[in-house]
Amino acid sequence: MPSLQSYHTFGLPSQCQQLTFFNTADEFLDALSSASHNYLLGEGSNTLFLEDFDGQVLVNRIAGITHHETTDAHHLRVGGGENWHQLVVKTMENGWWGMENLALIPGSVGACPIQNIGAYGIEVGQFISSVEVIYIQSGEKAVIDAKDCLFGYRDSVFKHALAGKVLITYVNFTLPKNSERITTYGELAALENPTAKDIFDAVITIRKAKLPDPAILGNAGSFFKNPVVEIALYQRIQAQYPNVPAYDIDAEHKKIPAAWLIDTLGYKGKQWQGVRCHPTQPLVLTNLGSAKGEDVVTLASDIITAVHQTFGIPLEPEVRLVGKTGLVTL
Repeated sequence: MPSLQSYHTFGLPSQCQQLTFFNTADEFLDALSSASHNYLLGEGSNTLFLEDFDGQVLVNRIAGITHHETTDAHHLRVGGGENWHQLVVKTMENGWWGMENLALIPGSVGACPIQNIGAYGIEVGQFISSVEVIYIQSGEKAVIDAKDCLFGYRDSVFKHALAGKVLITYVNFTLPKNSERITTYGELAALENPTAKDIFDAVITIRKAKLPDPAILGNAGSFFKNPVVEIALYQRIQAQYPNVPAYDIDAEHKKIPAAWLIDTLGYKGKQWQGVRCHPTQPLVLTNLGSAKGEDVVTLASDIITAVHQTFGIPLEPEVRLVGKTGLVTL
């Protein structure tokens, strides 16, 4: 059985029945019939294989970046198997501004709409004009307009109605030439009149300082979503913890950093077997080299329970947890 340990950045010891790479939509469709269970994988930066997968893992290697320019914007069509950060690098090299806040986020382009990846006040959904897909059951090709992707905070239609039903082959981006520099979030607020390249460089510096390199210390980035709560719950928490940080979502909701919740409960640096809550960023769980799937589940579940009991907030994993036959929940 092929090992999956090097195909997901957390690096848990796991295997699958069959490991298949595809470079085109036709190759993908040809491979589908060879297993009862299939799991689509990009670069494995947001997937944890908790145990051996009883089926076929299909790895997206569809490549290609094409560009055309209009009066108001740059338009890109990008293969789902392309590396996300390398795409952002290319936009910087060519002066196609807008996505600089999303630098150094691990993963593939095909995964970015599913999660609606975001960082430092920007979400990728605001730049996506459409997503090209293949319906797995029928083999039909389709283009899904951005408005039908139902982008939300770390959310999209690809995690709900279309979960497991489509392969993302290409993502189409529109980068307005008058895009605004966003520096209101976190450490970027210290920048004065930055260029897009200044923001790009700062984001990389910040992320490298805070987050462990998965090539050195296995991890899947942010393990939990930052919860969005109603104002009434935020006010109850603020009454007991006056220093609780929060960001406005709308008139009725606030977003509270999950890292603050976890840190406040003393989990920063806490270890269970081979898994540790990272000492400089408690939102990240890391594999110390000997972690097993059950270790991840134990520590993550413990954090979820403690946060809910103390703050009344149900934390949700941001990573995709894969069991014997497919996705599982905590």
